[in-house]
Amino acid sequence: MFIQIEPQSDIPIYAQVRNGIMEGIVRGELTPGDVLPSVRSLAGDLGVNMHTVNKSYHELESKGIIRIVPKSGAVICSPAEGKIPPHKLNQFSEQLRPVIVESLVVGLSEKEITELVTSIILNIKGE
Repeated sequence: MFIQIEPQSDIPIYAQVRNGIMEGIVRGELTPGDVLPSVRSLAGDLGVNMHTVNKSYHELESKGIIRIVPKSGAVICSPAEGKIPPHKLNQFSEQLRPVIVESLVVGLSEKEITELVTSIILNIKGE
C-alpha cells in the first residue's frame, strides 16, 4: 500500500491517510479481509503521529470501510455490493452538491463535469 503525505497540503494529514487507504481499496491494492498495518507501524512508515493514523482508522471504521478488531488490527470490510442505504446516497449527494454548483457557476458544462468525474475515477483506479 502506497500513501503519499503532503505536509503543505490544505488537506489534514489524517484525511490524506484515510483517503490513501480508500484509494488503495479502489485500486485493488487492499481487498476485503486484508489487515492494515498497526497504527504504530503505519505512523512510523509515513513519519506522522500515531494519533493521526488512529483518527484515520476510526473515521474509516465509522464509515463501515474497516472493522477494528482488538488485538488483531484493522480489517478491510466487504463492500455493500449494491445495497447502499438511501441515507448514504443522500449524504453523498449533499457532499457533492456544492462542488457541482460551484462548477456550474464558474462555467463548466454538464458534459465537462461528467468528463471530469470520469477522468478522476479513471485516475484513482490507475487506468
